[in-house]
Amino acid sequence: MSRFDNNKGRIATTLAIAALLCLTGCAAPVPVFDNATLSPTTQLTRDLLQLPPPKGRVVTAVYGFRDQTGQYKPSPDSSFSSEVTQGAASMLVDALRESGWFMPVERENLQDLLTERKIVRALETPADKAKPVEAIGALTPANVIIEGGIVAYDTNLRTGGLGVNYLGIGGATQYRVDQVTIALRAVDIRNGQILNSVSTTKTVYSYELTAGVFKFVGYQNLLQVDAGLTYTEPQQLCVREAIEAAVMHLIVQGISAGTWNLKDAKDWNNPVIQNYAREDTAYLKQVALPESPQGAVKTSNGGG
Repeated sequence: MSRFDNNKGRIATTLAIAALLCLTGCAAPVPVFDNATLSPTTQLTRDLLQLPPPKGRVVTAVYGFRDQTGQYKPSPDSSFSSEVTQGAASMLVDALRESGWFMPVERENLQDLLTERKIVRALETPADKAKPVEAIGALTPANVIIEGGIVAYDTNLRTGGLGVNYLGIGGATQYRVDQVTIALRAVDIRNGQILNSVSTTKTVYSYELTAGVFKFVGYQNLLQVDAGLTYTEPQQLCVREAIEAAVMHLIVQGISAGTWNLKDAKDWNNPVIQNYAREDTAYLKQVALPESPQGAVKTSNGGG
């Protein structure tokens, strides 16, 4: 074997080792072990925490906030697992509590609460029944019921990609856009009137980056290197963000309509509130009906 062939063999071995090191480094771009932490916050979470105080907190009940999409994950991943989270009610209760405008009371697992209260009553002695029990009191009734659910989860709204390859060296990128939609409404328990209703949408982005080398470095020596990265927004965090946006708009719309009031009326000029108020105004302008020739806005009953 000639010296030239030996050099080519060394070069091929060196390139293979370098490729192996690159793959080892790219195999774990994130730590393979991490401790549990609190769920990450979003800008909407910070907006909820920065809301000015209300005149009085509204006692609110959430009986359920279900998945109304009826969609399941595609096979072969699972034929029985739902496409979206089934814990949206817990996320809604957290958003209502964090806003500082609502006082949620337990209703989703009300039977468990009633069972514990029965246990306390059963442990009372005859002497205890002759005087009021301080350990247990009356349940707090709600003034408003928050209803709604996850009404849609649309996949592959937009897909696309781009790739290039030259002399066995190339790369490619692909993306996919999904969308989750939340519907939320506040119901007055006194007469069943719907006080406010809002629908919000959150876009879920996914993308993939790949790169590879497929090249002969010698007469019988083939070098192949592949690397890639895929990222998908967590669906449960997207659902949570859509719920937080719905709660924010529900509060701002309620302030504008006089359903609930600020502790200080001057707080209406708060930047956080004004940001969502402008978004509501822009939405109303988009759906406004065209004016009639007489200049009056047409209504459903034909009035002006």
